[in-house]
Amino acid sequence: MRLKQYLQERALLVDEHLSTLLPRETEYPQIIHEAMQYSIFAGGKRLRPIMCLAGVEALGKEYEPYLPVACALEMIHTYSLIHDDLPAMDNDDYRRGKLTSHKVYGEDIAILAGDALLTHAFEVLATAAEGLPGEKRMLRVIREVAMASGTRGMIGGQVVDVQSEGKAITPLTLDYIHTHKTGALFRAAVRSGALLTGASENELSALTEYAECFGLVFQITDDLLDILGDEKILGKPVGSDEKNQKGTYPSLYGIEKSKELAREAVDKAVKSLEPLRGNTEPLILLARYLIERKS
Repeated sequence: MRLKQYLQERALLVDEHLSTLLPRETEYPQIIHEAMQYSIFAGGKRLRPIMCLAGVEALGKEYEPYLPVACALEMIHTYSLIHDDLPAMDNDDYRRGKLTSHKVYGEDIAILAGDALLTHAFEVLATAAEGLPGEKRMLRVIREVAMASGTRGMIGGQVVDVQSEGKAITPLTLDYIHTHKTGALFRAAVRSGALLTGASENELSALTEYAECFGLVFQITDDLLDILGDEKILGKPVGSDEKNQKGTYPSLYGIEKSKELAREAVDKAVKSLEPLRGNTEPLILLARYLIERKS
């Protein structure tokens, strides 16, 4: 399998489906729907929805029925990016080489666009429940995604991250920040597909371990790219973590130790998939790709 082609095909599929699920730009009030579309289609890799679908494939199931669930996860991720970029948070002017939402639409509309995407995601999940078997499964998924997005997940990690700026933090605090801020939504993405297909507890446990390792590697490499990355490839300035005095894996462990931790987590992620009976190759290649990624 060629990972680049796989990612491109799946991202295109997700984008096509997203375009059918979002309100049209022409729908009144137009500016909020335009802002939602602007950030959603600003060039993301679609890793979270792709991982949701790949988790389904790893269990030997067809992924097409679960595209709305995958798209809802991308809406939540995009909302978090819009808010991350605001002056009160990371104060970034560019993301993926394009002006951030608040630079185009103003802070007020950017905040509301993020709010709208988060809210719309749960509308999409609830609507998807009508067309999928197993009402209790979807209720569990909605709860899982809500927890991953809230104070026990992404928002909780963000809060501790903000409060830790400019302070010396412990490894325990660093792990908390990134297992919640970054890892929680990856975990929910992989588990959502598994839960909807009726995965056994052993299968769910294997995919959960994979997702947790994946989230760790993603964050470590993200921290490293902020030091070692190419601004032209990243589409945003490097050095923002140091500028904002954030606790990162390189700042706590150093660059070489951080790379070693990432390699160990990739090996563990790959090994966790061994009990699964479906096509695990996409998930394996995705984990290994993180070590090589440039953006």
